[in-house]
Amino acid sequence: QVQLVESGGGLVQAGGSLRLSCAASGRTGSTYVMGWFRQAPGKEREFVATISWSGGSTYYADSVKGRFTISRDNAKNTVYLQMTSLKPEDTAVYYCAAGRYSNSYRYADYDYWGQGTQVTVSS
Repeated sequence: QVQLVESGGGLVQAGGSLRLSCAASGRTGSTYVMGWFRQAPGKEREFVATISWSGGSTYYADSVKGRFTISRDNAKNTVYLQMTSLKPEDTAVYYCAAGRYSNSYRYADYDYWGQGTQVTVSS
């Protein structure tokens, strides 16, 4: 089992930045791929970004490419999502997830999920 806890969400104005963190505990010795998803009110959960265990491979949704950066520090069992140039449409609950398949954007390919952190971008 892997437990994931997100932090760093909040309220920010359009054009601003936030950095989300996801701390992992439990069976963190396994080589998990990490991902970020988000869910806005009334919408389905959607893929945002993913990173390989080594950090050498990343993959982003088109909607965030060039604005968001995913990274990880395996020594700290933590993955990050640096978000810049935020837009009101980025408003959502952001979820961290751990899985086995590199570059996967599929919700079903992730085995463990955090509880989410709210990001609100005001116009």
